[in-house]
Amino acid sequence: MADAGKDELAEIADFGYERARDELVNVVKMLEQGGMDLDDSLALWERGEALANRCEEHLAGARKRVEDALARGATDED
Repeated sequence: MADAGKDELAEIADFGYERARDELVNVVKMLEQGGMDLDDSLALWERGEALANRCEEHLAGARKRVEDALARGATDED
């Protein structure tokens, strides 16, 4: 069963930003509702952490692309 959790977390590496964000929203809603046992809550929290990290990776990549484009634009103006 532990391997299944690792597989699920590994698949997140392939998620696009929107999918990771949407799933993260659902994870937060489920955690806020409560009613799960501790093991399920922890597994869901770990998935949420992985989804949040994936979103951050996408945002960092987008930020870098914008910065690079702005730098190229500034160089072209010189």
